Amino acid sequence: MVNPLDQLLARVPARNKRAKRPSVTISFAQSLDGSIASRSHRPLPLSGPESMNMTHRLRAAHDAILVGIGTIVADNPLLTVRLEEGQHPQPVILDTHLRTPLEASVLQHPKPPLIACSAGSNVDRVHELDAAGARVLAIAAGPDGRVSLPALLQRLAQLGFGTLMVEGGSQVITSFVRERLADALVITVSPWLVGGLHAVEDLGQESLKRLPRLLDPGWGKFGSDFVVWGELEWQET
Repeated sequence: MVNPLDQLLARVPARNKRAKRPSVTISFAQSLDGSIASRSHRPLPLSGPESMNMTHRLRAAHDAILVGIGTIVADNPLLTVRLEEGQHPQPVILDTHLRTPLEASVLQHPKPPLIACSAGSNVDRVHELDAAGARVLAIAAGPDGRVSLPALLQRLAQLGFGTLMVEGGSQVITSFVRERLADALVITVSPWLVGGLHAVEDLGQESLKRLPRLLDPGWGKFGSDFVVWGELEWQET
């Protein structure tokens, strides 16, 4: 019988050469009703030990791992591979206004984190984060004033990163999906009912023909959790 973890890892997309950017895998854990956090925005430790091990193997399968500043402030993650063997991915933080706390755990990562901010950010703050061990990347802003995801992905490709894992939060996940920059999806579903906040917000589409779906989805049981995975595709309109 094929190990579901091996099946999952075999579906991690290689570098997206045609788009000249890293391939992007979105991964998150949710409850049965689709919640990733409580209504008060407090994070919930939804994943069991088996699915957490899977997540760390998935991290090790990617060159870099990305989260938004909201996740850094709320969860203070280290973004390393600790529960399985493998190389640590390069941490990347989406932080348009350079709000990363100087005491953030990710600043102790074995690989100095890349902090993507908007061009023209406060020079003194850039120096503070540089001194704390980070590398600040000034990236052009998109129409919404935030860091442009296509521009950031292009910069990451120039730096040699071929695969990127996106772990959150909901605003970041939604932006990658809305802009069609996600290539694969890995969702851990834990047996809880939360009634909280969802990972994917409004995508601005009312027709299934314009919404993404998983192509030939796979699934496996990891302890008490189910994990669903597959490549993302959009229907032609």
